[in-house]
Amino acid sequence: MFDGLKDKLSSFREDVEESTDAEEPAESEAEADAEPESGTGTVDADDPAPAADAPDEEADADGSAEPSTFQRAKAFATGRIIIEEEDLEEPLWDLEMALLESDVEMSVAERILETVRETMLGESRKQVETTGELVEQALHDALLDVIAVGQFDFEERVAEAEKPLTIVFTGVNGVGKTTTIAKLSEWLAERGYSSVLANGDTYRAGANEQIAEHAERLDRELISHDQGGDPAAVIYDGVEYAAANDVDVVLGDTAGRLHTSDDLMAQLEKIDRVVDPDMTLFVDEAVAGQDAVNRAKEFNEAAEIDGAVLTKADADSSGGAAISVAYVTGKPILFLGTGQGYDDLARFDPEALVDSLLGEE
Repeated sequence: MFDGLKDKLSSFREDVEESTDAEEPAESEAEADAEPESGTGTVDADDPAPAADAPDEEADADGSAEPSTFQRAKAFATGRIIIEEEDLEEPLWDLEMALLESDVEMSVAERILETVRETMLGESRKQVETTGELVEQALHDALLDVIAVGQFDFEERVAEAEKPLTIVFTGVNGVGKTTTIAKLSEWLAERGYSSVLANGDTYRAGANEQIAEHAERLDRELISHDQGGDPAAVIYDGVEYAAANDVDVVLGDTAGRLHTSDDLMAQLEKIDRVVDPDMTLFVDEAVAGQDAVNRAKEFNEAAEIDGAVLTKADADSSGGAAISVAYVTGKPILFLGTGQGYDDLARFDPEALVDSLLGEE
């Protein structure tokens, strides 16, 4: 999963190592050959060394934050090196291109680059540590910063919610929304929660048959109306059924819709007003990349979402949607679909994903 992005992040680490390590021998030789300026022209071995915290007059004069030759020499003399802008310029450009090629949204890529630059620029490291470790920590912090936006404990929220808890699912056609509902029903059952399915997709022919097949396989109750009925009324009836029969969770399907379809988006807004769901989850394919990110923003504006589920994550090599959706919407990715089975639904763990992307797992 996300193998293409893993390779590109690894290449960035190698590029920075090459850029910084290439300068060390030249600088060490230059400093070794440099004669100190003093009245005698020599410094006795027993003479005290210059103060380590001596001011850098050149840097103070122009107010520049860039490390000067003196600062670099001082750092090297104490067994350290300093990362400079010139060390990062080309690798950061390559990283930006790699992120964009992996369908990472522009503002997200810029945020990652900014965090990496701020973390590393002017940073010194002991020579016993590797530049690769410094780069890895910078990438780790930058990726986690954008991926972990808005994260909350889904299972804890289900446990603490007043029952029945109502969850409505939105998204475009063909992304696995109905199958995701069935998977989440099974996920809840494994944790001791009962659920009822409500088919608010009264727009599409065959929608009832599709969700009915899942309900039969999982032995769940299905609430549905005839095609063309009011989706808000169907989901409302699901809530009424759950309340009367002590069912813990209502899982409401909605018609797959394009974010540019005004009538269907208005229908979604009505469901939000009438049912007032406890959670609205946006479902899209991880492999949709930038399209999924754009749709997530549009759906969030139509009826504010609480989180997202990305299907087909096991088939996605780019990882752009997984990295971008939370940051651009301010709402977390909660689950990843990783296969066709009912148990192929994994809780989204930002820390684990970052470790995987950096080859730390």
